[in-house]
Amino acid sequence: MDVKTVLQYLLAVSMVGAGVNHFLNPRVYMRMMPAYLPRPKELVLLSGVAEVLLGVFLVVPATTRLAAWGLVALFVAVFPANLHMALHPERFRKLPPALLWLRLPLQGVLILWALWYV
Repeated sequence: MDVKTVLQYLLAVSMVGAGVNHFLNPRVYMRMMPAYLPRPKELVLLSGVAEVLLGVFLVVPATTRLAAWGLVALFVAVFPANLHMALHPERFRKLPPALLWLRLPLQGVLILWALWYV
């Protein structure tokens, strides 16, 4: 198996795991939501479903490209929540502020990673 395929499966498993975690620990993700977004619990659950489905579809050859584009859209869509975390570190005392800021450029890395499968 080549490196690109290994990383494809790693991204897929990571997305499925993160998506499942949205259902196991929804309050963690609800705290990340900016106040201007309506219905935070529903958005958390919806993003969890999206992460699971996109992770699974990323490794199905017939849907890999579509799933990769979906992941790009998802990573762009969750950027405001990551920015909100960085701007409000007092809400996330268990995480060092530097880590909260590091999440922002990490979104770019994730976008590029997903684009590799388009």
